[in-house]
Amino acid sequence: MSFAEFQLSTTRDAAPPAGTSLPLQALWHDARGDWDRAHGCAQDDHGRDGSWVHAYLHRKEGDLGNAGYWYARAGRRMPAQSVTLETEWAAIARELVGR
Repeated sequence: MSFAEFQLSTTRDAAPPAGTSLPLQALWHDARGDWDRAHGCAQDDHGRDGSWVHAYLHRKEGDLGNAGYWYARAGRRMPAQSVTLETEWAAIARELVGR
């Protein structure tokens, strides 16, 4: 699956693409406006990818302290304030889809 196909699925499909990881499922639900379901998917993945998406979701929520904790668990730095949430979502999705 390409990034473009994943992104398109967020607008046309009723569920995340089959076989996608929990972090990608979290991004899919987030793109559809379901923060709570996205958060649940991210929380259920205890690896670095889940922590990265978890961090993004808390950044989106505005809880920067909690986001910082999850970025550290993911081994990543919190993006600069100039990086939009849309840009970060796309960067995470591109990397995870590309694996």
